[in-house]
Amino acid sequence: MKKTRPNRFKESSRLTQLTDPSHSSDDLQPARRFKLGPQSAPRGLGLGLSLLLLPSLLCAQEVSEAASEIASEDSLNLWGLIQQGGWAMYPLGACSLAMFFLIFYSWKETSRKKFFTPELVQTACAAVAAKDYAKGQSVLTEGKTLLGRALAPALPKLASNREKAENLFIENLEAEENSVSQWVTYLNVVASVAPMIGLLGTVSGMISAFQTIGRGGMGRPELLAGDIGEALITTATGLVIGIPAMIAYFVLKNRLNTAMIATAQAGTEVIETDEA
Repeated sequence: MKKTRPNRFKESSRLTQLTDPSHSSDDLQPARRFKLGPQSAPRGLGLGLSLLLLPSLLCAQEVSEAASEIASEDSLNLWGLIQQGGWAMYPLGACSLAMFFLIFYSWKETSRKKFFTPELVQTACAAVAAKDYAKGQSVLTEGKTLLGRALAPALPKLASNREKAENLFIENLEAEENSVSQWVTYLNVVASVAPMIGLLGTVSGMISAFQTIGRGGMGRPELLAGDIGEALITTATGLVIGIPAMIAYFVLKNRLNTAMIATAQAGTEVIETDEA
């Protein structure tokens, strides 16, 4: 009886392995592995590719961060641009200040109130019509306008010789026009000189660049950055000053011509009142 018990136990264990689906034999395990292999292959391939691309992604991220840091360090402010432009930026700065001063001053001097006012013309016409030339002269002098400075000295001559009065008025009017137009002409000088100074700074920067190349800087482009920057910045600054100055010159010149024509017509109106 003792010898038959182990055999029965082995037989029972074999029967349980065959009947229980959870306990598979060793012969069935390779087939199950073969069935699961094609389904798990894409997942394994994607994981492998992600592991291969991970270092390159990290490297690209580091490069982009370094580039952003370099760009933030290399971005120049206004003072940095002035320093990089070199010596030519100082005369260009003086030209810019002169341009702003001339524009504002010429605009103020070419306003209509500086030439004459309708009330002043009416008062002078009334005095000349009444043959009161002294009153007309005092009214024009007190007005402190360009018409008053040009017509007041000629007004007393209407009593003796009208032609001399007209000639004197024209001469005084031309002198007053020249005194005002000289400021507008200076603006034209600034508009012409500023690009020339910028071009001179460009030539100076290119000469320095060629000298750097001669000293062996052809293989190191970073050594040429300062010289090329000087050449480009001075040119751009000269054009930025010259273009607005040229536009302002033509605008103010037309403004002055219009005001002078109106002033001449007002003076002629006052002189012709003597005949009425």
